[in-house]
Amino acid sequence: MKTTNFTPREIVSELDRFIIGQGKAKKSVAIALRNRWRRQQVEQPLRDEIVPKNIIMIGPTGVGKTEIARRLARLAKAPFIKVEASKFTEVGYVGKDVESMIRDLTDIAVNQVRDEETRRVRVRAQEVAEDRLLDMLLPQEVPEQELDFPDIDEVEKPQPPKKVKEKDDTREKLRTLLREGKLDDRTIEIEPAAKAPAMPGIEVVAAGSMEEMGSNLRDMFSNMLQPGGRKKRKIKVPEALEMITEEEAARLVDMEGVIKDAIERVEQNGIVFLDEIDKIAGSDAGGRQGPDVSRQGVQRDILPIIEGSQVMTKHGMVRTDHILFIAAGAFHMTKPSDLIPELQGRFPIRVELDSLTKDDFYRILTETENSLTKQYTAMMETEGSKLNFNKEALMEVCEVASQVNAEMENIGARRLHTVMETLLEKLSFEAPEKGKQTVRIDKKYVDGELAEIVKDRDLRRYIL
Repeated sequence: MKTTNFTPREIVSELDRFIIGQGKAKKSVAIALRNRWRRQQVEQPLRDEIVPKNIIMIGPTGVGKTEIARRLARLAKAPFIKVEASKFTEVGYVGKDVESMIRDLTDIAVNQVRDEETRRVRVRAQEVAEDRLLDMLLPQEVPEQELDFPDIDEVEKPQPPKKVKEKDDTREKLRTLLREGKLDDRTIEIEPAAKAPAMPGIEVVAAGSMEEMGSNLRDMFSNMLQPGGRKKRKIKVPEALEMITEEEAARLVDMEGVIKDAIERVEQNGIVFLDEIDKIAGSDAGGRQGPDVSRQGVQRDILPIIEGSQVMTKHGMVRTDHILFIAAGAFHMTKPSDLIPELQGRFPIRVELDSLTKDDFYRILTETENSLTKQYTAMMETEGSKLNFNKEALMEVCEVASQVNAEMENIGARRLHTVMETLLEKLSFEAPEKGKQTVRIDKKYVDGELAEIVKDRDLRRYIL
């Protein structure tokens, strides 16, 4: 699979559309993504020696760590997974083992490639589905006696028999009616496709935890115990056409090729976002034991995956040597040096993200392509309500969000969600009853909706 060849400047420019500030972090991930393309241009065997430069992002919640990684993966069209390091347990304990993130990443890649292949063969699948549907409709449109075909040995002339030609003409007329939507109200009886039989043993062996093994066993037995006879369903023609198209597309997709391509994408372009890595950073200061032992155990289990190893998945073996790992954590109670030295060495790039200011909040609400103001405006328009935000109102919203973050727990830009939801709660509730209206959101409106909550600290603690 070819990697995208965006320049670092182009990558940062694309990230700027969705994320405000954090220039250092954007540059770091942009260089990491560009290095993947550079590595593909290097001749073997040196290419295999070039390992990704993993990154640790350090900063409070809500400043854009996850969004940077997610947007980067979308830009690279690479398999991406976000996992919380605190969810893993050391080998031998009940819980998720660290290898599950590679298995999940491979599943994501397989689905990604399969969807691409399905879209690629969809036109051919629609043609086949259309013919199948016409085969079902035709007996309903033509009397049975007119569908008799002479024996092939009796046909001496190259021209088709008259009855065959009449049937072909009827079929083409039906095809025209089908494409024009004039058969959409008709009901047809169809038998759903059977699931492919399970292959006992393969997925069970690939499972790395009791949880996954149980899931695989359930899938296997559900397929094995499926009744032989499938009940027919009566559905509308458009739904039947869509169902048959999906069946034909699934048949046309080469799953062996899909799995091979997916594994290659994971190995060469996969991105794992390892969040809350500070939660597994334990300190031995003061002779503490207990949780720290398990934390360091998880670190030791993660280490070989980041260093490069083979992980068994239900789709086959996956090498992790060139997967890019981006770790993130607030590191309030710990610091990166609390990680075991071997793991620290596998994250050579460290970037500290800045806390967001009132001005950053304003830019988030006005400059990003997916801003909350655009989202709420679009949602209210579905009810016939048009929202007009002015600058003073948005600055007041940002002031409230910044103030609450300073006095309570700082949750970054996520505070804007709680403030905006509280601000527009009454309007959202009453909008269906008001009909078409234009609502001007100004400073007076903001003060009226938020003043009581802002003044009452105890109330603010539970609402904002």
